This record gives sequence, C-alpha cells and structure tokens, in this order.
Amino acid sequence: MILVSRHLSRSSGPLGPSRHLPVLVDEVVEAMLPERGGLFVDATVGGGGHSARLLEASPDVQILAMDRDAEALERARFKLEGFGDRVHFVHAPFSSLENHLPSDWHGKLAGVLADFGVSSDQLEDRQRGFSFQQDGPLDMRMDATRQKTSAAVLLASASEDRLEAWLREFGEERFARRIAHALIQARRRGPILRTSQLAELVARNVPRSRHGHHPATRTFQALRIAVNRELDEIDAFLESVPKLLAPNGRLGVISFHSLEDRRVKRVFRNEVRSGEFRDPCPRGWTPSALELHRNPRARSARLRVLERLEVGQ
Repeated sequence: MILVSRHLSRSSGPLGPSRHLPVLVDEVVEAMLPERGGLFVDATVGGGGHSARLLEASPDVQILAMDRDAEALERARFKLEGFGDRVHFVHAPFSSLENHLPSDWHGKLAGVLADFGVSSDQLEDRQRGFSFQQDGPLDMRMDATRQKTSAAVLLASASEDRLEAWLREFGEERFARRIAHALIQARRRGPILRTSQLAELVARNVPRSRHGHHPATRTFQALRIAVNRELDEIDAFLESVPKLLAPNGRLGVISFHSLEDRRVKRVFRNEVRSGEFRDPCPRGWTPSALELHRNPRARSARLRVLERLEVGQ
C-alpha cells in the first residue's frame, strides 16, 4: 500500500474536531455500499464525517482522504486518527484525483465520494471570508497556501462586464448588471476589502428576497465560485473519475445548487448511454425531514450516484 502523504502543512487556524455536520450521511452509506469493503476515495473529506461512517461500515474499507483546504485536512486527520493506516491523506483539489491516486488503485475503486458544498468550519471562520454573516477579510480561497487570488483581488481588477457575467452565470443573480455597476462605482472611492463592505453594498442595491434570503447570498456564491474556479474543478473531476472505478464501483456526488447538479446529471446521463454505467437512483437522494430539522443547511443537498457495470452485465 502506498502512503500518499501523512505530512500536511500546519495551518494557522484552529485545529481539533470539526463543527461541520456532514449532509446525507445515512444516504451515502446506503448508496456507496461500504459494507463490501474495498478502496474508497473521499475527494472532499472536510471534517471527516462521511469517511468515518464509511470506515465504520467495514474493517476492510481503506480511504484516500483528499481536500484542497489544509485546515479541513488537519481536522479530518484528528477525526480519523483512530482508523490508523486505513486512511491516507492528500492535500490537493478533487480535480487532480487521478494524478494523486496510487498506481495500484487505478480501476479498482469501490467508491468515490465528493461533496461540493462549503463546510460550516469555512463559513463560521470570519478570517476565511466566505460568509456575509460576520465581518472579515474578503478572501474566499479554499486553499490559501497555494491560491494567490482572493475575492478582494478579483473585485479590484475585474471589469464591469466580467463581474456581471460572473454574477449572472455563477450566482444566477437577476440583478447582476445593477450589482456589477455598483461595485465599479464603489471601488472608485476605495478598495472593497471586507465581507461587511460587500454585503452592505449589495443590500443597498438589491431588494430583499421574498424568501428571506440575504440580498448578498448570490453575489457571495458567484465570487466564491470565481475565486476557486469551482465549475472547472467539477468538470475535470467528473470527466476523469468514472474510468477509475472497479466493476460495480460507485461514484457519489453531493451538490447544493443547480449549476453543480446540472453538470452531474449531464455527465451521468452520458455515461449511462455509453452502456458501461447505470444510475441506481435517477432522482437521487435528498435530506429527510429529520435531517433538515437538525441541519437546515442541508436543505438544497442532493446525492447522485453512478455505478460502473461489469463486462457483459
């Protein structure tokens, strides 16, 4: 067995257990069939909640735990330390899974899981700048150790047309033109460096949603996607992973909004048409009422699964 990496860069953030509640955990265990044992990848390990349940399902499960967020990987190592050398850690974006997979794991994966959501640990750390709920530097980088361009830098350099395109495409924001123009006018008076600055600026220019969502919700989503090139990452991941599965191996993907889910549905549909894969639950899995009561952030989550068929099946 190849140990890919046990030496993670020490983060400056708080270490210890994650505060994040992983979504659709029971559904992941049901869908990924870990009781069979085998080689699994948690491509977005986060706080380690999904991985822990997969490892608990069978002593024959081994997991390659990946995350582009160094702090998340530290928390996962804390969470999963009791499983010893059954877990192997890699600090990398999920799009690069194929490059980091041990050579003897190619084509032998019993399961690959990816959760495209932002964790509570990231949202609640004001220094990360992901949330409009509290003031902090306008950062939004998933991997501050390797990414150079923060949200503040993007806002300072992007044209009005580019800002409008991001807001419209990545945030599905109906007031994209109005917000982009307001951002350009505001930065002429000085740089936009804080989450509170951006949230207040958007709130002054966009009416509050009738559903009660903060007016800046879609703007923060759009900037986060742009900063981290999230849709490019997803496209690369979905293109490369199916061929890494063993016969009867499963790829599980949790998405949180239509931009992500449309990509997953399109790729899965095309793979099924090839005759080499099947979709065991075309509508996917969504959170139960009990989970929504316990964790309202799960409300938009959906798990979809693709299974590789055996030859001649």
